[in-house]
Order: sequence, then C-alpha cells, then structure tokens
Amino acid sequence: MALSARTAPPGLKAVRGPLGRRSQRPGAVATHRRGDAKLAWLLITPAVVGFLVFFAYPTVRGLYFSFTTFHILTPAKWVGLANFRELIHDSVFWHSLGVTAYFVAVSVVLGVLFSLITAVVLHRLTNSTVIRGLIILPFLISGVVAALVWQWMLDPQLGIISALIEKVTGQHLLFFGDSHWAVPSLAAISIWKSMGYNAVLIFAGLQTIPPTVYEAGRLDGASEMQMFRRLTVPLLRPILVMVVILTVIGSFQVFDIVQVTTKGGPANASNVLQMYIYEKAFGELDFGYASTMSLALFVMLIAITFTQMRLARANESDLS
Repeated sequence: MALSARTAPPGLKAVRGPLGRRSQRPGAVATHRRGDAKLAWLLITPAVVGFLVFFAYPTVRGLYFSFTTFHILTPAKWVGLANFRELIHDSVFWHSLGVTAYFVAVSVVLGVLFSLITAVVLHRLTNSTVIRGLIILPFLISGVVAALVWQWMLDPQLGIISALIEKVTGQHLLFFGDSHWAVPSLAAISIWKSMGYNAVLIFAGLQTIPPTVYEAGRLDGASEMQMFRRLTVPLLRPILVMVVILTVIGSFQVFDIVQVTTKGGPANASNVLQMYIYEKAFGELDFGYASTMSLALFVMLIAITFTQMRLARANESDLS
C-alpha cells in the first residue's frame, strides 16, 4: 500500500505512483525496514538472553544429565538408558505419580467447577472491578504464605477451622496428619489459591458471548439452567480448555504447598512427584536420576496437553 507524503515517516522520500499518488521509493522502504529490524532485535535481546540462559540451557543440561549419573562432587558419567530402566522398576516413582494424578484430578475438577460458578455469578450480578480484584487476591499470595496460613487454620489443636468442625460435627479431623485427608486438604488450598485467577479468565470469556444469544434462548423458552448447559458452556469451550490445561500443568508441578504442610507425609500419602524429584536431587544428590524423572514428567505434560487440545478442539470457536 502506497503511503502519501503526509503519512510518510520522517526521513523517507515520497514519489508519485502511476495513478498520481505519492509512494515511497523501494530503496527507502527497505532502509526503513532494516532500521525497524535493528530496533526490534535490540528490544527483544534481553528476553532472548534470559530465555537462553534460564530456560534453554537448563533444559538441554537436564536432558544430558538424564542419561548420566551425576552427584555434583564427581563428573557426570554417561550411563545411557540405565536411569530409564531404573525408573520403570521404581515403585516409589509410580506411587508418587499416582498421588500426583489424584491431586491433579481433585484440583482440576473442583477448581474449574468452582471457578466457572464464580465467573457466572460475577457476570450476572456485578461488573465491579473492586470485587474482581478481591477475588484474584489469593492468586497473588505466595504459595508458601498460603500454605502456612492454611496450616495454622487447620491445625488440630489451635486451628479455627478444626475447632469449628469439631464443634459442629463432633469429629476431630487431622487434615494433614491423616493419610485419607492429606491430598484433599492440599487440593483445597490449591483450589482456593487459583480459583480467582481462573474465574477472571472465564469471566473475560463470558463477556465475549453476544447478549443476542441469550435473548434468542429466552424467546425459545429456555430456562436459565438450560441456557447455561446449552449456550454458555459450549461457547466457553476454548476458554475452559485453556483453563483446564493451565490448571493441569500447575497441579502437576505442585511443590511449595506440600513442602510446607506435609513434606510428603504421612507415610508418603502426599508424596507427589515433585517432592520425590526434590528428595532425589537435593536430599540424595542424585541429579542424574532426578533429571530422568523430570524429563519423564515433561514428556507426560506435553502428551496430556496435546491430547486435551485435540479432543476439545481448543483452536475452534462456536461463535463464528
């Protein structure tokens, strides 16, 4: 598209085209683009350097360590697939993977459900930015701080929530000390912390649905519940898929909440995979085997993410 002399950037000479319009010389346009490319590279250089130093290099280094035995004090020794064979026969790894899958299932199902309900209530009742800001506050709190606060509130001796439950039900619950309650208690903290952020994402998706869709539904005699099931949820599918994928990835990487509250106990009941990797790497200094487990987790997350995106048709929208 030719630029007129009035719109041409400073320093570029405009000429008249065949139809009498002014256009820039090809050489001037090429010079201008080279100048933009230099400025663009200058601006993105810090991000590229940070990515190479803090993401690409550790990833490649960890990939190499996964095929070695490495204990920091001695050089890494290449062992081929020995770590992967050990991984297949490691019962603790499979137990930790099962605990992690249990935690992910509870966190994703209940977390997305509560986030969806919260977003719909916000969308129907209020557009207040203050309320939305208050809801997202738990997400801004450090995971360590959130875990400490909930540990105090659920303490069997001094916790206010434990005291209220005992007064109402007469039951004395050990949230983090009971193997049956440990993982659901950890999942509840994770849901509380991420629910506001997910609700705001879903709320943004709700605002993209045209009001005429609901007006048509009311004219057809649909109830609120029917419109929610037949209109809202299908039209929110791309946003819900994104929220589910983010929640699954975040739940598989849970560490801080577990480390502060249970440290994998009682009796390995909450020993999630990240805790086992941490124990192998920094407890036993077996960085080679820990890298192997990290690589296995990385591959599993990629497979789960692509499977979810294909099954849910995340790149398609029903609004078009």
